[in-house]
Amino acid sequence: MNKLSLSEIVKVTGAKVNADTEIFFEGVTTDSREITEGVLFVALKGEKFNGEDFAEDALKKGASAVLVSRAAKKIVGGVVLKVDDTLTAYQQISCSWRERFQIPVVAITGSTGKTTTKDLTAAALSALGKICKTTANFNNEVGVPMTLLELDESHAAAVVEIGMRGLEQIKNLAQYVKPTIGIVTNVNETHIEILGSIENIARAKGELVEAIPKCGTVILNADNPHTLNMKKISAPGVKILTYGIENSADLTAENISVKDYATNFTLNYGGEKFDFEIPIIGRHNVSNTLAAIAAGLTCSLSVEEIQRGIATLVTTKMRFEVISRDGLTIINDAYNASPASMRVSIQTVAEIYGGRKIAVLGDMLELGKISERVHREIGAELVKNNFDTLVAIGELGKFIAAGAEEAGLKNIFVVDTHEDAAKKILAVKREGDVILFKASHGMHMEKIIELI
Repeated sequence: MNKLSLSEIVKVTGAKVNADTEIFFEGVTTDSREITEGVLFVALKGEKFNGEDFAEDALKKGASAVLVSRAAKKIVGGVVLKVDDTLTAYQQISCSWRERFQIPVVAITGSTGKTTTKDLTAAALSALGKICKTTANFNNEVGVPMTLLELDESHAAAVVEIGMRGLEQIKNLAQYVKPTIGIVTNVNETHIEILGSIENIARAKGELVEAIPKCGTVILNADNPHTLNMKKISAPGVKILTYGIENSADLTAENISVKDYATNFTLNYGGEKFDFEIPIIGRHNVSNTLAAIAAGLTCSLSVEEIQRGIATLVTTKMRFEVISRDGLTIINDAYNASPASMRVSIQTVAEIYGGRKIAVLGDMLELGKISERVHREIGAELVKNNFDTLVAIGELGKFIAAGAEEAGLKNIFVVDTHEDAAKKILAVKREGDVILFKASHGMHMEKIIELI
């Protein structure tokens, strides 16, 4: 397949360029530390950095050209493209590249479960061939085009995770992704501080449904009323597939059995039953798996092919990652947290593990006016699920502790630092304990695990 050319980039971005010779680029990067011979360096700007400061250095390292804003200082030493906004140009370039590939492209959004569903979907589709998927959870305005630019002739499909922090963001990113299949996992209180109401969150997530074109497929969680209601906003000619554990749907699951290393269930689809074992833990992951199975079926794979693919699943780290060490079972579910995912983690630990259970919990961010209430509710959830001990960290973690104390938990410790949390855990732990770590990503709970 042809490489990206300078003339194509000028055409799609409207860039002004200081050269009139054609160039074909080996790739596109926004990281000046990853410059290789023949790439285009796109200089993005952030609150604390300006990639334009590294543009001349990128040319010296071998970049064939650099793309900067029209307001950038003079850059010497090579081919320079200037645009109004480098981030928009980066997205436009990724869209032009994506349009070369006539393959299934699955886009996934939702308040929780996006990354795990992305991993499951990529595994489910693996019988098609090599799958391009979002790395980690690079699902924002920079991460999405980065994923699209990784597409090449070897890929049989792509699975792209799309996050959001406000209205219109999913709509904007979807115009570059051009998904043929859309999955919405759920709608809950995540980002309510930014969007103000659960209705606005549903409206934002629904932008993915509206982006699926005629003859495409939308896959919706029937157990969440906000996602199920999105059937009404899909375009004419779009196929709707639903999945659920609690409610009737096109794909349902029964006989769910959660073990300490895998989860088993029976899939009901098209009047037939199929037994599944997935190499991850939790009832909620059965729901995520149903979404992935629906994507596989949409791509004309057999259930047997999907079963074999899911058996090869490799999950993103810190997503209910189980670590056995020094007689302890450590559950690292610390990548992120919302009230819904926090409850699920607590309930899953209680369902799977006997013995003494310790929760190491911290702040759930971006919850606005409901923040104190839901943190207190999480404290009470620990008591309902027979946790023995709570180590709470962070300003909002204090409300988790207060809620746990009000519900009757006796062993509660409130700490201010990762180091204090580690010392307390080491002081109270016993052989055979199960320790759950969870909070919003900004709390960096994984540092406590490293310390113990």
